[in-house]
Amino acid sequence: MKKEIVQKAAYLFLQFGYKSVTMDDLAEQMRISKKTIYTYFDDKTSLIRASVWYIFDEVKTKIISVQESMENPIEALYEIKKIAVEVLGNKDKSPQYQLQKYYPNIYTEVRKKELSALGNSFEMSLKKGMKSGLFRPSLDTHFITLIYFNGFRGLRDIELFPPEEYDIDQIIGKFIDYHLRAIVTTKGLKFLENHNTTKSHEN
Repeated sequence: MKKEIVQKAAYLFLQFGYKSVTMDDLAEQMRISKKTIYTYFDDKTSLIRASVWYIFDEVKTKIISVQESMENPIEALYEIKKIAVEVLGNKDKSPQYQLQKYYPNIYTEVRKKELSALGNSFEMSLKKGMKSGLFRPSLDTHFITLIYFNGFRGLRDIELFPPEEYDIDQIIGKFIDYHLRAIVTTKGLKFLENHNTTKSHEN
């Protein structure tokens, strides 16, 4: 039952926001009593923490799978963008922004874990791009990994990018384009521009 509660809570938090969803809402959606929820969780904050880590593990698994399975690291980054937008992109409810504003300790815990959980996989993807000739061969992959993760964290800063003013899909796309143009070769640039042209025609 505990796992089912966490999974349902995670779904509701992403749909409606961490602050917006109440324990009553969760109990009603699951057709159980609040007492049952409190059997496993002392309070809403502990439930949010469990749900956030559940989401984190799900996203981590998806991202690593994309980076390991896709040969082209440029395409992989845009696939990862879709995963990120899926988690961050509810503009109306802004779950990630609610997490940062109302549960900053949990938000900070996740931020600290991101690099150690995903850094190696990202660095391997960079090396894959260097080997295939899409990325410049002289890259300092560790340095670029640190810069990328730090930049991506900034995209979720509600003071820098208020959700009512910035669309997360667009700013992640611009950030990836900015990142890639700094590290691609002529071959990589040609692929990137073809990719962007194709996507603009699709839209």
